[in-house]
Amino acid sequence: MGDVKKSKKSKSSSSAEDGGQEDVDYTIQPSSVTPALDTSKWPLLLKNYDQLNIRSAHYTPIPCGMSPLKRSLQEYLRYGVINLDKPANPSSHEVVAWIKRMLRVEKTGHSGTLDPKVTGCLIVCIDRATRLVKAQQSAGKEYVSIVRFHSEVQDGTAAVAKALETLTGALFQRPPLISAVKRQLRIRTIYETKLLEYDENRHLGVFWVSCEAGTYIRTLCVHLGLLVGTGGHMQELRRVRSGIMSENTNLCSMHDLLDAQYLYDTMKDESYLRRIIMPLEVLLTNYKRVVVKDSAVNAICYGAKLMIPGLLRFADGIEVNDEVVMITTKGEAIAIGIAQMTTSVMATVDHGVVAKIKRVIMERDTYPRRWGLGPIAQKKKALVKEGKLDKYGRANANTPADAFTETSVKVAGEETEAKVAKEEKKKKKKKSSTGSGSDEDLKQAKKKSKNKEEA
Repeated sequence: MGDVKKSKKSKSSSSAEDGGQEDVDYTIQPSSVTPALDTSKWPLLLKNYDQLNIRSAHYTPIPCGMSPLKRSLQEYLRYGVINLDKPANPSSHEVVAWIKRMLRVEKTGHSGTLDPKVTGCLIVCIDRATRLVKAQQSAGKEYVSIVRFHSEVQDGTAAVAKALETLTGALFQRPPLISAVKRQLRIRTIYETKLLEYDENRHLGVFWVSCEAGTYIRTLCVHLGLLVGTGGHMQELRRVRSGIMSENTNLCSMHDLLDAQYLYDTMKDESYLRRIIMPLEVLLTNYKRVVVKDSAVNAICYGAKLMIPGLLRFADGIEVNDEVVMITTKGEAIAIGIAQMTTSVMATVDHGVVAKIKRVIMERDTYPRRWGLGPIAQKKKALVKEGKLDKYGRANANTPADAFTETSVKVAGEETEAKVAKEEKKKKKKKSSTGSGSDEDLKQAKKKSKNKEEA
């Protein structure tokens, strides 16, 4: 019996080690002290959570939302991305439309068009994840290409390598005759190139290139042929990296997707689908992180700026106007924001805007609404209901004098007073400017009369 028990224990421990991170609870518990955490193996946006700067550890957890890996399959699909190995011949739009039909989802989008004959990484975003498509389309790309030269190249490999080296930096390109965009001259940057192989007998070269989004490798091959002096064209192309996703990060084929959906439909086995489809948080792991209190999440989903009271933790090295990802304590992405403070300012100030919203990712009302529930907000609502404040919560003719003891109403009153003061200042400036003008006219008239007398 003892042996059986031991074997069972060993099986359970091994399954915990190998198995899915879905089975482990990664929720951050609120506390007054900061315990030592080893978060190096935590998934996605919670990885190395203990290395973030702490603004506060005190917050009220709300039993809503969940870790990206623990979402129900329907939610998992809605916030999912696929790193697809696009097959040759169908266009990118056809592939995306097929996936939409296979998975029976509302929306799909992709990370940048690949020509029909081109294969390789195509990031397909599903439903809510389509909000990240634009950012992925403008991210850098890497390709491996085969170029065919029209005749024998003098000096062989050395000449081709030298020509490739010159084709780096900002280059002028005109899209090919058959292309999806307008054929006008444009500038695209080539970051790095490497000649992998050159076959002198068949005049074929294989090279790797890292470039800006929107670079035409077909045009690059033509330019390479001109530089070498023989002429050339692109024989074959494969994209090996798109943004943060490469060939080595969970690449799957269309057949995998079809099999996974069939397995779920017939056997109700989600494991294959969950392995192929990844949470959208995978695409955001290279952004600087800002952790938000549960009570502030829904306000951000409705477009509110993130203020200092809603901040829990923040990353090092954040500068003003940097793009940051706002996350919950469970590791869900709420929105992509534009930082309005540096890391050092976030650590020291007691009020102000941390970040404004660029793109909201999370669905509204995933977390409950927690704004407008404070004592001052409640009093203000009562005054608005009684007609003692206008519908925007500002002081009007019916506002009682003692109402200004409340800070919120006081602020509203001060705002109106400030507006009046500004208007008065403007009027004074206008008067002074008109007065100064008339004085100048008098001076000029006196000068003219003096000149006449002298003459």
